[in-house]
Amino acid sequence: MHPLKETIAQAARVGYEEGFKHGMRDGACQAVVQSVIQPPPVRRQVRVLFVPQGFDAIDEGITAALTAMVSELFIAHPTRMAEMAGLLRPDWLLVMNGLHVFPDDHLAQIDAIRALGTQTAIWFADDPYVSEDTKDIAPHYDVVFTHELGIIPFYQALGCKQVYNMPLAVNQERFKPRAVPSQYFSDVCFIGQAFWNRVELFDAAAARLAGRKVFIAGGLWDRMRNYKLLEPAIRHGWLPVDESINYYNGARIVINLHRGSKPGPDNRNAHQLPARSINPRTYEINACGTLQLTDVREDLPNYYRPGWELDTYNDAEELLAKIDYYLSHEDERRQIALRGLRRTITDHTFARRLDQIADMLGWQKVQP
Repeated sequence: MHPLKETIAQAARVGYEEGFKHGMRDGACQAVVQSVIQPPPVRRQVRVLFVPQGFDAIDEGITAALTAMVSELFIAHPTRMAEMAGLLRPDWLLVMNGLHVFPDDHLAQIDAIRALGTQTAIWFADDPYVSEDTKDIAPHYDVVFTHELGIIPFYQALGCKQVYNMPLAVNQERFKPRAVPSQYFSDVCFIGQAFWNRVELFDAAAARLAGRKVFIAGGLWDRMRNYKLLEPAIRHGWLPVDESINYYNGARIVINLHRGSKPGPDNRNAHQLPARSINPRTYEINACGTLQLTDVREDLPNYYRPGWELDTYNDAEELLAKIDYYLSHEDERRQIALRGLRRTITDHTFARRLDQIADMLGWQKVQP
């Protein structure tokens, strides 16, 4: 056969095999999603004013869950919390995170809302990395929820009387399996900011990853020592959520690496509080039906079974060994991903989390 024809034929075979693998994966994911029956929301007789944090994927998931369960839901911008509470007189104010988009008078607004008789709760999503800020915020609320186990004693020592661990979850209307075009395909994907612990791991792995089809997105990756080895694979800057979802769906393996908690330029954690809990990305990757390789956090086994619904690594060498293994064991890789998908949409949705919050806050159930 002519060399050009042979090249074209080889490319066609590779393309067919790649398309077949993704088609198998897409069909299996849809079968899992359709097999999970979501229970109807438990209705609550309560009026809630919700204040989002400005991160749409989480805010929309919480808003949808609250809409389905409470008798009246109102949404307030952080600059108008006290104004709206004064007009609406809700039973509860639920604030998401209290950081980033919140104005300087945010705490004065919370104090004014409490003076009206409205109960207040905050759900922190960035602990313990900004504890220098949250230490000033938490005592102004009646109830504090945090996704991070390691910071609970800290808030209690500040005088917060009701502090509860409440893990985050996935917005399954955004993060879900979908068929994506081939430009989103990769062997290995990582999306996130290049915190120093991530730089260290990818520097150690760069030489071997460079031989794979890799996609990396985020800021500060040019501070890697081995940046040149992975430069063709790196997309700089923030990646829109829907683009992230496409890349998660197109990847055969997605790496999760939690940021380090040491104080310094990456964190406002001068109190050196430990990071023991998993990040929201853990749920989001699994919700896309893709195999996740994650570093180990203490509470991970409470939410996923390592080696069954995702897999873990302790260092760059183990990560590379598992990448090699799963890329050559397609069926095993797919089955772990499917089990992770099922576990996520069964147990780790915002509807589930808000039902737990409602019980903890004593929101009255509507009698059928």
